[in-house]
Amino acid sequence: MILGQTTRKNFTQNPKNDILSGLTVALALVPEAVAFAFVAGIDPLVGLYGAFMMGIVTALFGGRPGMISGATGAMAVVMVHLIQKGNEVGLALDTPIDNLGLQWLFITLLFVGIIQISAGVFKLGKFVRLIPHPVMMGFVNGLAIVIFLSQLGLFPNAVPKDISFLGNTSNWFSALFLNAGFWKMIGFIGLTMGIMYGLPKLTKKIPAALIAIIVVASITIFGRMEVSTVGSFIADGGGEGLQGGLPTFQDQIFGFFGTLSGHWDLIFSTAFILAAVGLIESLMTLNLIDEMTESRGNGNRECIAQGGANMLNGFFGGMGGCAMIGQSIINVDSGGRGRLSGAVAAIALLCFVLFGAPLIEQIPIAALVGVMFMVVIGTFAWSSFRIIRKIPLSDAIVLITVSAITVWKDLAIAVIAGVIISALVFAWKNATMIRARKRIQNDGTKTYEIWGPLFFGSIQNFNSKFDAKNDPENVEIDFVESRVSDHSALEAIFNLVNKYEAEGKSIKLKHLSEDCKVLLRKGNPKFEEVIIEDIDDPRYHLAADPEKFTKPLSEYSM
Repeated sequence: MILGQTTRKNFTQNPKNDILSGLTVALALVPEAVAFAFVAGIDPLVGLYGAFMMGIVTALFGGRPGMISGATGAMAVVMVHLIQKGNEVGLALDTPIDNLGLQWLFITLLFVGIIQISAGVFKLGKFVRLIPHPVMMGFVNGLAIVIFLSQLGLFPNAVPKDISFLGNTSNWFSALFLNAGFWKMIGFIGLTMGIMYGLPKLTKKIPAALIAIIVVASITIFGRMEVSTVGSFIADGGGEGLQGGLPTFQDQIFGFFGTLSGHWDLIFSTAFILAAVGLIESLMTLNLIDEMTESRGNGNRECIAQGGANMLNGFFGGMGGCAMIGQSIINVDSGGRGRLSGAVAAIALLCFVLFGAPLIEQIPIAALVGVMFMVVIGTFAWSSFRIIRKIPLSDAIVLITVSAITVWKDLAIAVIAGVIISALVFAWKNATMIRARKRIQNDGTKTYEIWGPLFFGSIQNFNSKFDAKNDPENVEIDFVESRVSDHSALEAIFNLVNKYEAEGKSIKLKHLSEDCKVLLRKGNPKFEEVIIEDIDDPRYHLAADPEKFTKPLSEYSM
């Protein structure tokens, strides 16, 4: 099926749910985009423009309908050093340039886009399927904790910083209980969470998160209550508000390439890290949404869409970003399944900037924090506490390690570490599984029946099974219960044959796979005489592109 047909098919199956869930996501996107812009040290409008462009491109052309992309904290943290360095260089020029770091960011996003598009073109997105389940659970738990901790920063100070809990406990509690702003926020967070918990039990026709935001906002606005709002949050961070125009083409960036002399290494290294972090977070989110919706997205297509969106951000002055797990879960839980939901979220966000800034700035932060707390509760894999003692120790270690590194560092490092640990554990376990059953045939030929995978990790054990000096004149090695997996295994077989021939003995190889036989014969023509052809030789057939097979195997005719 061609790209256009697939896009139209997945655009919407329930317009009402997609539109309402998109509006809910747009409201929740505002403070996050602003907060991540502050983290990176750039204007909030740049973060909002970035969220819009990431959202609209990936919604329409991405590999996962219903998944939401925007400005993210993981990428914002990586941008900080680049922007700071650019600003320093700009101020040190003979003709100082203000905010040069932002221009460097736009240039860097062009390279980020090229890297991500290349990953999609070369079909690297499918490798996300190799991520083990413990890594996935650790990623989900760690990210839920990160989302929770990020929301705590939106709370007002419970007590003045100069009052010590240990030094003056009574004054600390007095200040806490007298802090009306703090308790108002707690109350409205509780109300938001209560509505989101209870409303679906009455009706699922409207998104509970949207209703909760509207109810809490109405109470604070019409009740003229002094609470922290989106507008006050922006002002406290040094911003001037949400009001802005349409994104404009940043043609000035081409004039700043000359300022990069001596700093290209920073641009390319940052671009690579941003591209890697963005793709890992996006593909992991895609995998999670696949499980939630019991459907399958296209990782390679998502890579291309993410790259195109980041390039668009570079050209039109956006912050860049990737898939957002929290917003994606809000969208799915609110009924958003089609591409329309993501498109509505992006367009609504732009409309907030163009026309609705005064209204959106009045939304209380407590309502949005309450929504995100419910996302945390829904995201965290609570089953991990139940199964932690039932799964293998290695899997438990991977789960805990990935969760901890996600909170401590970032998810890209966590996922890479988890995959490496899982791969090493897998390799070690399989390295010890190689076996050799020995028997003597009626004609005196000694047969070694190999069981278990033969690869770089199991070669030492494999070699220890043979006794070339004391074996009889005729030896046969049967690989019917073994899989020859890599070049190291081929080299081990080659050396073993040479060892037996050096002892003046005959050796035959039986039940090798076709690909293995081809490689051995290429290595040395003498294997023509050594390899025995048999009708029972194993044949391994793998799908070149597993993403094309979206149905269970049982549904395909064999």
